[in-house]
Amino acid sequence: MTPATMLSTILREAGSARPYADSLPLTFEQIPVPEPRAGEVLVRIERASLCHSDLSVIDGSRVRPLPMALGHEAAGTVSALGDGVDDLAIGDRVVLVFVPSCGDCRACLSGRPALCHRGAAANGTGDLLHGPAVLSGSAGERINHHLGVSAFSQYAVVARESVVVIDHDVPFDVAAMFGCAALTGIGAVLNTGAFAPGQSVIVFGLGAVGLMAVMAAAQVSGATVIAIDPLPEKQALALRCGADHVGAPGQAAELVRTHAGDGVDLAIEAVGSARVMEACLALLTRGGALVSVGLPHPEQTITTPALQFAGLGRRLLGSYMGDSVPSRDIPAYLQLWRDGRLPVELLHTDTRPLFDLNDSLDALVAGDVVRRLFVMHTE
Repeated sequence: MTPATMLSTILREAGSARPYADSLPLTFEQIPVPEPRAGEVLVRIERASLCHSDLSVIDGSRVRPLPMALGHEAAGTVSALGDGVDDLAIGDRVVLVFVPSCGDCRACLSGRPALCHRGAAANGTGDLLHGPAVLSGSAGERINHHLGVSAFSQYAVVARESVVVIDHDVPFDVAAMFGCAALTGIGAVLNTGAFAPGQSVIVFGLGAVGLMAVMAAAQVSGATVIAIDPLPEKQALALRCGADHVGAPGQAAELVRTHAGDGVDLAIEAVGSARVMEACLALLTRGGALVSVGLPHPEQTITTPALQFAGLGRRLLGSYMGDSVPSRDIPAYLQLWRDGRLPVELLHTDTRPLFDLNDSLDALVAGDVVRRLFVMHTE
């Protein structure tokens, strides 16, 4: 039976000072469990992951309406169904997706549901695809949803379009990473970058998204995969994920010259830095592409020679959620995991109780964790 209230992680003010273990930007509150409306689903959250996109809301670089119940990468079990949801069953295991797709806007109709106009609008206002926010605090005040998910809670009401059903053989610790890191990193390589056999790629930034990109590129026959990060432990992890060559940012140009000649075919920028984007463009061969998946601060701008685009055929491509079609891509990526070709367990740093979130923000900033997962329930 679903309880009347649930524990939820709330951000009431952005821009708290670091260390977050002292400023405690996140509060843990008992709030009512909402009922799903028509077209919505109530999900019992089993595992949720901490991601830099969560941190970008906390530090204020991604402005969102507050207060907000945070968390967007998670897996759980269907607990209740709203009217009209007849293709799911109570007890189904699901991965939550942070962009619900309406199916009717120009992006959805062109086969790019990750760019859904209505989904983006709802996410920007803290609402759900089928209606306004349903979360409220103990005093009755509105609590906004984070990217239509709000997964750092024991339960989440989400649009039907925000869940993908998975088989029961997938552990929640694995499944949780497929809603953001896998879709974004793998999709950047295979969907946006259209990485082809025999090509070369350099990945800057070896967090979960960058390492997923490394794993994806390593699946492609004859590929040369170069991985860049300032932390030696991240470089070592990239080798375990399938990278052929690793190094620090200052070694990138020499690694490209040695292993990719006049430049790489594809560069993945997973840092969220305008300066790294500029560096990536300079490392491309003729006709090469830079895929930007990181989230730079809104005030950052890039300065780069304009002639390279027409003169050298270089391309700069944005990739949101890896240009994924979640209902297609999550099952396909999970099959790669089953086949032993996508060792996502390597990215799972550890699992902690929900109350460790504030301390974990500092660990994420320091690069001490790749994917830390959180347990919502004690039973």
